[in-house]
Amino acid sequence: MKNYLILIILLFSVKGIAQNASKETFQKNKYELALSYLKKSEYVKALDLFSLASKIKPESEIGQESLKEIDTLKEILRKDVLEKISGTWLVTGDKPIWTIKANEDFKNQKVDKLVEVAQDKILFYEQDRKSKVKTLVKTEDLLYFNDDRSDSLYSAFILSDGRVWDCLLNDDNKVMRAINIGKYGKKGVKKITENNSEVYFIREK
Repeated sequence: MKNYLILIILLFSVKGIAQNASKETFQKNKYELALSYLKKSEYVKALDLFSLASKIKPESEIGQESLKEIDTLKEILRKDVLEKISGTWLVTGDKPIWTIKANEDFKNQKVDKLVEVAQDKILFYEQDRKSKVKTLVKTEDLLYFNDDRSDSLYSAFILSDGRVWDCLLNDDNKVMRAINIGKYGKKGVKKITENNSEVYFIREK
């Protein structure tokens, strides 16, 4: 009986060591692949892989190095995003402007909503189509959402109401789609994975 127990303990020990070694190998492979993308300046792919590597064994040297790379890449990518979204945007609705209903609703509205993105502020305006009078509705600090240092999310912003918006641009940076991916509250962030609110914009200037 004693020998049987020892055998079971040994089997579990060997299994644990094998699993740990497998994790280390997998982490190393992802880290090295991330480095290869980094060298080719494919920053988004590199960020995704560093994020994955950092979560496999967070306490390991590779896990910690991955976090440092994530910090650097987020800074680079956010600077690029800010350059692309800076300026004035016209809100076209909660559906793409090319859809019939969205296009009709946009044509029939009497007041336009404008959003101006600056280096550290987001300004919201309303402009009467007839009089062209533009009124500042509110101002928000431009704050990137960074709840989890190890995640690969770099293009999301959090507003004062706690809502988290991820911004996506089309190829020529003239159309922007903002998706509400979460809400920050007393219990932390509640992710929104279905029926997300969306806002569409076209570039004014």
